[in-house]
Amino acid sequence: MFERFSHGYYLGELYVQPSDSDGAAAIKRADHERVNEQLYADEEGITRLDNPLVMKVGTKHFPVVGDEDVPSGTLALPEAAVPEDLKFRLPGRSEVFLANAERAGDLLRFTGWEGDTGDPAEYA
Repeated sequence: MFERFSHGYYLGELYVQPSDSDGAAAIKRADHERVNEQLYADEEGITRLDNPLVMKVGTKHFPVVGDEDVPSGTLALPEAAVPEDLKFRLPGRSEVFLANAERAGDLLRFTGWEGDTGDPAEYA
């Protein structure tokens, strides 16, 4: 789904669609857990599978949670949060940057994510 792009990001392509939700951006819960396991697990394979991922779409970063109601391979963005540069291109396939564990932790702390992320050091 994602491949290494740079020191801080992986690159992938997802179907991106606006959602009526006022909550966080979301992908299918099973996809979310698989990405957490593959990219964020430490050397011992230990990770919290409910930690938010951080994805950049267009010009904006989003904390991304798992949601059973989102189709696999789809990123659902709250309609009010869709960046201007994407408004007329959605729904549709789009490049998505996924922050690596260290970068995700930094971005979550910087944005003041208020979800249940546990200890931010778990991302390092």
